[in-house]
Amino acid sequence: MAYTLKMRLWRGDQSGGELKDYDVEVESGEVVLDAIHRVQATQAGDLAVRWNCKAGKCGSCSAEVNGRPKLMCMCRLSDYDEAETITVTPMRTFPVIRDLVTDVSYNYEKAKELPYVELPPRDADGRRRMMQEDVERGQEFRKCIECFLCQNTCHVVRDHEDNKVSFAGPRFFLRYAELDMHPLDTVDRTKVTREEAGLGYCNITKCCTEVCPEGIHITDNAIIPMKERVVDRTYDPLVWLGNKIGIRDKDRDSRTEV
Repeated sequence: MAYTLKMRLWRGDQSGGELKDYDVEVESGEVVLDAIHRVQATQAGDLAVRWNCKAGKCGSCSAEVNGRPKLMCMCRLSDYDEAETITVTPMRTFPVIRDLVTDVSYNYEKAKELPYVELPPRDADGRRRMMQEDVERGQEFRKCIECFLCQNTCHVVRDHEDNKVSFAGPRFFLRYAELDMHPLDTVDRTKVTREEAGLGYCNITKCCTEVCPEGIHITDNAIIPMKERVVDRTYDPLVWLGNKIGIRDKDRDSRTEV
């Protein structure tokens, strides 16, 4: 059923902007991105908005809907009261380019800092073998669509711009965990995760998990296990002794030679 939706959209660029009101005809079965497109087609042809698949899989249409980080293509209008004004603003953590489009290049710079996977030589028959259980452990992490909503909602960078230099953020802790849990990987990322990626800044409030459109348990299955690994390898007295007398180094070398 059609009705008139009241929308409030942020319009502006790097120099500043403001919220502007629009009334637009919509259907209750549509999503917020549909309403944005109708405003764009009928009232504000210069409205800038980033989108691609409109199916919740490309991660392009990230924004804040009524103050909550969401994918606009996954926000059904039927979830809101018809008399309610829906306010859409750009992601707050990243610099605004124009209107609802933000500069998310910070994330791609952080991606460059990730130590890549290093595998041991193949078996004699030219193959590498893993247990199915080990393969499945990392499957959840690969569901990430890089919408960067978790990065946007993380208060470590959302409220402290200067932390961006030394903090990778939940999306990349997910990647660190995926690589570190790979059964064949030979790289020890403990020092990098702690000193360069800033894992210690995270105080596991789970806000990143709450906004993930793919339902990835970022905190419980990636960040907390990585914190435990860092603590074990850095502060466990038995591990410290093993490092001191070279046991861990010998063990790592032997695994690499297999």
